[in-house]
Amino acid sequence: MSPKQPNMNDLMKQAQKMQEQLMEAQAAAAEQVVEGQAGGGVVKVAVTGGMEFQSVHIDPDAVDPDDVSMLEDLVLAAIHDAVAKVNELSQQAMGGLDLGGLGGLLG
Repeated sequence: MSPKQPNMNDLMKQAQKMQEQLMEAQAAAAEQVVEGQAGGGVVKVAVTGGMEFQSVHIDPDAVDPDDVSMLEDLVLAAIHDAVAKVNELSQQAMGGLDLGGLGGLLG
């Protein structure tokens, strides 16, 4: 018995459905706000899932005029933490997609 050939109309419908799911997941992730932190929370950076940076908060105790480079490092670390959280958010959004329709084609 030969395997059933996939119907092109069905494949196109599945591809369109997946594209819609992807766009919805991306839009939902873009609206979420995550917060990156450094120095135990003395520096915080808020950013949306769409990579729009919204705010930076620096605790006054983190400001030492004699050690500006430490504050710069904390801000940079908070930005890196925020970007990592946005990437994680994007991966979670992609993980929720129904890719079952392509499983038969790819496997």
